[in-house]
Amino acid sequence: MKLVHIFGPQAVGKMTVGQELAKITDLKLFHNHMTIDLVTHFFDYSTKEGKRLVNLFRQEIFEEFSKSDLYGMIFTYVWLFDQESDWEYVKRLSKLFESRGGTVYYVELEADIDERLERNKTPNRLEHKPKKRDIDWSENDLKSTMEKHRLNSLEGEIPFQNYIKINNTNLNAEEVAKIVKLKFDL
Repeated sequence: MKLVHIFGPQAVGKMTVGQELAKITDLKLFHNHMTIDLVTHFFDYSTKEGKRLVNLFRQEIFEEFSKSDLYGMIFTYVWLFDQESDWEYVKRLSKLFESRGGTVYYVELEADIDERLERNKTPNRLEHKPKKRDIDWSENDLKSTMEKHRLNSLEGEIPFQNYIKINNTNLNAEEVAKIVKLKFDL
């Protein structure tokens, strides 16, 4: 069992890289908006109820998947490096898969803000993430999150063995997926 955890700021290409990686491996993609968009039909993600339900659905999917005989999963996530709760979440998720004999791979993506603002409007992103279709709101959220939080790691900060950081400003998702597949022999 493998868990490929792809993280980085909004619109860096996590889902799109995950889609391409899923095409060239037997990994299943679980991007973070799959649960967010489900729950926001009922509760805004910023509410206590919305966050609880998103976390509940994710946890149940992780539990069942980590017990299965499937090859592995790709999970995408915006990791707020200045928030201890995000560090704890990543550690808990990793422990769940590792406790059942799985291996966790960490893929950090980073890209220039101008490139991320362009990617924020791509048809693929808007098709798979309905909440992002309000471009004004989405761009404001992207910028304000970047101002409030640190969205990429510092040099040497990630303590995990199976880790790669890729600046994908000038790489397409297919190229990044091939790098990840080769690096971790997926």
